[in-house]
Amino acid sequence: MRSIRPSSTAHRGGRTRRRTSPVLAAVALVSALALTTTACESGDTDASADASATAGTDDGKLKIPDDIKDRLKEHGIDIDKWRDGAWKDWDKDKWLREAKDYVNPIIEDLWDPDRMRDAEEPDQGVDENDISGDQGVTDPTPEPVQAAAVPPSYHTSAPTAGKVFFDSPEGTMVCSATVVQDPANPGKSNMVWTAGHCVHAGKKGGWYRNIAFVPSYNDAGRSAKELESATKEEIAPYGVWWGDWAQTSDQWIEQGGSTGGDGASYDFAVIHVTPEKGGDGKSLEETVGSALPVDFNAPAVPKVKEMTAIGYPAAPPYDGQTLYRCQDRPGRLSISASDPTMYRIGCSMTAGSSGGGWVAAGSDGKPALVSNTSIGPVTSGWLAGPRLGEDAKGVYDSVSEKFAGQ
Repeated sequence: MRSIRPSSTAHRGGRTRRRTSPVLAAVALVSALALTTTACESGDTDASADASATAGTDDGKLKIPDDIKDRLKEHGIDIDKWRDGAWKDWDKDKWLREAKDYVNPIIEDLWDPDRMRDAEEPDQGVDENDISGDQGVTDPTPEPVQAAAVPPSYHTSAPTAGKVFFDSPEGTMVCSATVVQDPANPGKSNMVWTAGHCVHAGKKGGWYRNIAFVPSYNDAGRSAKELESATKEEIAPYGVWWGDWAQTSDQWIEQGGSTGGDGASYDFAVIHVTPEKGGDGKSLEETVGSALPVDFNAPAVPKVKEMTAIGYPAAPPYDGQTLYRCQDRPGRLSISASDPTMYRIGCSMTAGSSGGGWVAAGSDGKPALVSNTSIGPVTSGWLAGPRLGEDAKGVYDSVSEKFAGQ
């Protein structure tokens, strides 16, 4: 029986199914876009600390302090029922949406090798004709750039990259993500950057569930066939880290959707994580040995010579098990006259790479995270990501300050 412990409340912050080929989707939607979605989730610092300090075992079940049990029950969550599958109830009236309401209990060993391997990219195709309100500054569609496989070990080649897993009403899902620095805890960050649509369903839904981050997923670059017999340690050599707090933009929660690129200019999120089984006291940054700074003042498009997008593309012709990257000079994509323009690059990566970090020379000339994958065409060829400005900085600073000194 799986044990469960609280990962607590988040700020603004199933079933497995066979993949539907995006080629078929492209037949129905001749010129279509897909949010290359994939996922995450959140919690309350004090609750997690209390749980680790006072929890014990009784008849194989984790004992949870009464105050934390009461807090969960306030949100209609019976801890034993949640562990035994109550989290699969996606009744719209029970789907927690607001920041103050979200609770993310950790279910130990839920993310086993089979479940991680079978997680799918969400199907979110949208007709390109739905995109309106162009500011008149969209640059020509970039030429496709073939994604290059990142050499294993991934921990050596791209130590901050990993996968985010989560559950949605559509099933078990996956995104890409990046370990980023924490200004309040230098050298000891537990912060991960991904897309907003990887933690929250947007205007028509709420927070996703069972969100967890796996750094350097499949670090040795094993094939899908080889992974069928791989152990959890081989698939997740640096452990499974659950989100104990998550935050995305208000704009994504209020506007985000799978059609027309709604909310894409604000499609970013920060997750604070904690090790599933307590770990050795080391932070995520100490465990993987690296974390990227985030630059909220990256140069405008004409001044950026090159960006590198990194992720685990899962829709065909990729299988989601290996890490890829694309390098290209960015152009501009305008979706709405009222929203900031986005970066756009040529890239063959497909769904599953969503949320993955975009790296470029920051304002100080050193490598920094400057965006994340948000949308791209179903047939592949290019990716677009939000420009990170004051709204993104507000999300980032809020999560950092929440855990200052801890």
